[in-house]
Amino acid sequence: MRGKYKNFLPAIAEDAFVASTASVFGDVRIASRANIWFGAVIRADLNSIEIGSFTNIQDLSVLHVETSHPMKIGSHVSVGHRAILHGCTIEDKVLIGMGAIIMNGAKIGEGSVIGAGALVTENAVIPPRSLVIGFPGKIRRNVSDEELAQIESAAKSYAETAMGYFEA
Repeated sequence: MRGKYKNFLPAIAEDAFVASTASVFGDVRIASRANIWFGAVIRADLNSIEIGSFTNIQDLSVLHVETSHPMKIGSHVSVGHRAILHGCTIEDKVLIGMGAIIMNGAKIGEGSVIGAGALVTENAVIPPRSLVIGFPGKIRRNVSDEELAQIESAAKSYAETAMGYFEA
């Protein structure tokens, strides 16, 4: 479901996939080959949400904003099932694990991994290529070159899977 909020309609690239049960409302911009999966909610009523190319927002994830905190998600990002992102910035090639929570004003650096169930607190700044786990999340180590390649590969794999829905 896609819809207008006040004067804002989502702008979705023609080759982006939005599942039939996903909800996308308001000032949302979804780039080429991005994919939004079943039951995801993207609600840009108080500010804007921008989703980069080849980024996947997996099933049952929730993205929302605050009047003082828009959201920008870079390219080749994977947002795991049931994750919650609120008014944050996610740079390119990041993996957000299943059930993770990213709060207002947080910034996740390029090439980082936020572990499943982790909490990134309000206004936290996570440096590039950091592995964050825990509740609240703590930086445990740097992300390896192999892990970084896997992040990009996973995003491309989701984009390929999404193409199958255009053929159905």
